[in-house]
Amino acid sequence: MIDDPFFKEAFPILQALESAGYEAYFVGGAVRDLFLNRPIHDVDIATSATPDEVKTVFLHTVDVGIEHGTVLILLNGHSFEVTTFRTESTYSDFRRPDDVQFVRSLQEDLKRRDFTMNAMAMTSNGQFIDPFNGREDLNNRMIRTVGDASERFSEDALRIMRAARFVSQLSFELDSDTRQAMKEYAPLLSHIAVERKLNEMDKLFAGLAKEKGLSVLIETGLFLFLPGLSSQKKALVQMKARTLKSLNADQMWLLIAYEATDRHVTDFLRNWRMSAKRIKRIEKGVRTLRRVRAEGWHDVLLYEAQLEAAVDCAEVEAVLDGRESKSTDVIAHWQALPIKDRDELDITGSDLMEWSGKQRGIWIKECLILSEKAVVNREIENKKEQIKEWLRSCNLL
Repeated sequence: MIDDPFFKEAFPILQALESAGYEAYFVGGAVRDLFLNRPIHDVDIATSATPDEVKTVFLHTVDVGIEHGTVLILLNGHSFEVTTFRTESTYSDFRRPDDVQFVRSLQEDLKRRDFTMNAMAMTSNGQFIDPFNGREDLNNRMIRTVGDASERFSEDALRIMRAARFVSQLSFELDSDTRQAMKEYAPLLSHIAVERKLNEMDKLFAGLAKEKGLSVLIETGLFLFLPGLSSQKKALVQMKARTLKSLNADQMWLLIAYEATDRHVTDFLRNWRMSAKRIKRIEKGVRTLRRVRAEGWHDVLLYEAQLEAAVDCAEVEAVLDGRESKSTDVIAHWQALPIKDRDELDITGSDLMEWSGKQRGIWIKECLILSEKAVVNREIENKKEQIKEWLRSCNLL
């Protein structure tokens, strides 16, 4: 049996289905990643048993996608998706099949998959079933569609972005027919929900060969059908010429928002349907990066940026300058600040009202900000009496 915890945990599923007289195999990305010796995070199982037959074999099941043949099996504290072998009809929305038909043939099931490297199966004893030469393509570091590339991409246009994403993740090359079909069918991406494009873009940006992934977006024209990027070819070309390996996905979005937008960062990110929290983080990063490029790092800038945005900016700044990251220096600088948050300031708004005899108002916030800056700049110590005297010397009380 394969010595991997995910396969070991799923082995009883295959064993139970086989004991009941059905075929069952590990399929998809887990089989590919096992062959590539990459980390495996979950496994998919395909079987000749119909969903109703699967549910007779196991005590605890959940119908998570039964209309498409998928049943969730709960076993020994783990959950596993088991999907019936199937063929698919036309894709009128260029994303999901209009209809699926359950079949008893593994090869028919594998034939509907996107790329040869994802169309392999493995038995419970570790034997590979590879009708479309996926292992050969893996050995050659090649991404090739199963069968006709035009058919695969017209069925599900998201596969076009998946191809670019796999280039980034695996540092593979595109088969010539696959590349040509990507160019021809790129306009079909207009039918795909932005959230799905974002998911693929995040994975591309998290890959170790981001530069190659960006090259594919440019050379195949995919960027023309991605939010906010159709007029940004020059910025994308500049990005792919940089060394991007050290950046995570959010830092890549910070870089692209910095290079491909002027002052409309919010609109650009909203067009990608990002969460409000994520937009806020990247916006802050862009503002901070612009200040760093204009002013250089200093105590008040670092304090106002806070650590997360500062580290993101340090990583992106290193990429822009083509040098080693100084994020460790930024972290050390941050740790040496006299205070790191307003809550650490040794005065409050109540103190200010008591000292001045004034009523609550915007002046309190202004005094607190000035006091923070004075403490951060080490003009005064973070002690109540010193801050009070400093405010009086500035005629602020």
